[in-house]
Amino acid sequence: MMNFRCFSAILLGAAASLSFSSCSNSSVVSLDYVPQPGLMVRGNPDFAVGEFKDKRGEKAQVLGHVRLPIGPSVDTIQTRLPVRDVVRNAFAYALEERGMLATEVKGRFILTGEIQDLRSQLLVHPYGYARIRVNVVDAASGRVVFTKVYEGERQSNAYRPGSGSPVPLLRDLTSRALQDCVDRALDDTRMRQQIGTSVDSRPRYTPGML
Repeated sequence: MMNFRCFSAILLGAAASLSFSSCSNSSVVSLDYVPQPGLMVRGNPDFAVGEFKDKRGEKAQVLGHVRLPIGPSVDTIQTRLPVRDVVRNAFAYALEERGMLATEVKGRFILTGEIQDLRSQLLVHPYGYARIRVNVVDAASGRVVFTKVYEGERQSNAYRPGSGSPVPLLRDLTSRALQDCVDRALDDTRMRQQIGTSVDSRPRYTPGML
C-alpha cells in the first residue's frame, strides 16, 4: 500500500494505445522512486523539507506533451498533485531512505528550492528531464548555507507510431530523471562537507517505490 511517499497518485489515464488523430487526450501519471541501497550515501536525520517553487512556466500539474513532428499535441501528460508537491515528496522519501529525514518537528537544516524544469516530451525520442535548484537552509538562522542546480536526463529509442501508448515509457523516463536529480543533490559530497552534516556508511537494504 502506498502512503505519503507517492509522488502522485497511481497511473490513471494512460491509454492502451495512442491514436495520432486531431483529438487531444490527457493522461495522469505517477512518478516513482526506486531506492539503490548500494549507491545511496546515508547520513544523520538532520533535514526537514520545505517549499519547492514551480518556476517552469507550465500549469501546476502538466509534465509535458506528446506531439507529432508537425501539428498540435495529441496527448498531455499530467500529475494528479501539483508538480511542486511531487518534487517535495521525492526529496522527503529520498531523505528517509538515507536515514536523513528529521524525526522531530524541525531538523538542523531545511531543504527548499526552485523547479526550473521537469518534463516529459515526445517528438521523435521519448525524453524526461529535470533541473532543480536546491537550497540548504540553516533552520535556526534562516540563512542559506548551500545552493546548487542539479539536473537529470533520460532518453529512449525513437518511438514507432502504432506500437502502443508511449505514456508509460515517458513516465519511467521522467521518474528516473527526477530521481537522478534528487540523488545527486542529496549525495553531493561538497554539500555535505560544507554544511558539516555527518555521513553514515552503514547499508540499509530496504526496497521500495514511490
